[in-house]
Parts: sequence; C-alpha cells; structure tokens
Amino acid sequence: MKYCRFQTDAGPQYGEVVDRNRTLWIEHLLPPFEEDPWTTFTTEAIDPVPLAAVKLLPPVVPRKIVCIGRNYRDHAAELGNDVPKEPLLFLKAPSSVIAPENAIEIPRLSQRVDFEGELAVVIGKRASRVGADEDVSAYIRGYTIVNDVTARDLQKSDGQWSRAKGFDTFCPMGPIVTDELDLTTGVTVETTLNGERKQHGHTRDLIFPIAALLRYITAAMTLYPGDLIPTGTPAGVAPMQPGDRVEVTIPGIGTLANPVI
Repeated sequence: MKYCRFQTDAGPQYGEVVDRNRTLWIEHLLPPFEEDPWTTFTTEAIDPVPLAAVKLLPPVVPRKIVCIGRNYRDHAAELGNDVPKEPLLFLKAPSSVIAPENAIEIPRLSQRVDFEGELAVVIGKRASRVGADEDVSAYIRGYTIVNDVTARDLQKSDGQWSRAKGFDTFCPMGPIVTDELDLTTGVTVETTLNGERKQHGHTRDLIFPIAALLRYITAAMTLYPGDLIPTGTPAGVAPMQPGDRVEVTIPGIGTLANPVI
C-alpha cells in the first residue's frame, strides 16, 4: 500500500493512494499510524481526489530520526573517511522534516550545503533489543525516501553533526510505501540535480544491512512507530544552490523532489 499525509479543511489526514490509469488518487482516509497530535481522524467518507490537487505533508511524524553515517564504502572514500567498524549513528532533528515539493532553505551560516539521497526505514511497532534470531520485518511499517541535507562545512568544523544535519528543512521525506521491498536483490538510489544524475547507488552495497542496523540501534534505544532510519547515502554528494531542484528516486517507492531557496 502507498499512503500519504495531506492537509484538509479539517486538518492533517492520512489517505490511501491508488493508481488510476497512471494518475495517483486518494480514495479514502486512514487512521494515524503513529502518535500524531496534529491529526484528528474522521471516519467520514471522502470523494476521491487527485494526489496532485492536495497539499502533501510529511508522511511520517517521527519521534526521532536515527541516521547512519558512511554506510557505503564509496561515500566514505569520497570524503576521505575510514569505513566504520560498527554502524555510525547520529540523530537528525524531527523539526528538520519537510514534505515533497517543500523548499530546502540554504542557511546563511553555511557556505556549502549538500544533498544526500537515501532509502529510509519507517518503524511500525515498538522495538527494543531486537534479538539476533528475530525477523526484523515485523518491526518495519514501510519504506520512504529521505534527503539527508548536510551543511558540509559545519559538519567538519563542529566535529559532531547535530547542527550541520539539523537545520529546519534539512530532512525532506516521502513518498512512502508499506509494501515489502525485495531487499535481497536490493534497490537503486539515484539523485539528480537540475536533471543531471549525481548519485547512483544500490542498497546491496550497504556496509551494514537493515537487519543489522535495527539490532544495533535497538540495543541502545527503543524505537517507536513512526521513527525513521535513513540507511546512508552512496557516493556523489554535491552542493546545492538557491534555484536548484534536487530529486531522489528509488524504484518501487517513487521520487522525492524539492526546490532549493
């Protein structure tokens, strides 16, 4: 299933998205998937509406965003970093989340802001200390696309990454699917800037696969429904400028597109 979160006269609502002859429509409302203080679910039926006709909101309301650094060897190499021996975790501020087509804002504090296209896991139920023999798919609601926007100069000067990764608008997200992706064969992650391909990676090249990430993270912290785990970015990161348009595409999920201002 593909769903979205969108603005209505009654406030934010969740709706199931279906394909009608290659046009996406919202056909009916869904209850919230996580604790969402901004959404009041109504059971009233709605008239089907084209997805392009509504204002999309971020599809997930995460309590936390647990990111994975340097999870592709080629990306670690392009920035002159060693490959980590264990997953390299950092947190991205939930206030950085924006929806598809919302603008990424270049802060005055930074002279270089990069895109980082990533596959992200959306948690579906509470997960703590996931066992070595457990099937991690039971904890996964679905998958989405994240652009882990980064103020590269501040990342280097600060030493820790909270500010560089946490500016408002620095976590574009969407669309989302709850169908199981075939992670055995993997999926491609492609980023274009103004139509020119910059990144083209494959999740089979993840240093730490999704199952290992869930076990590693939950050994330290509990994950809750709606929490987000961007899994790392492939090589090809590059700076963005006001007036640019960045698009991240993952087959089976869709395309996350955002202008830059």
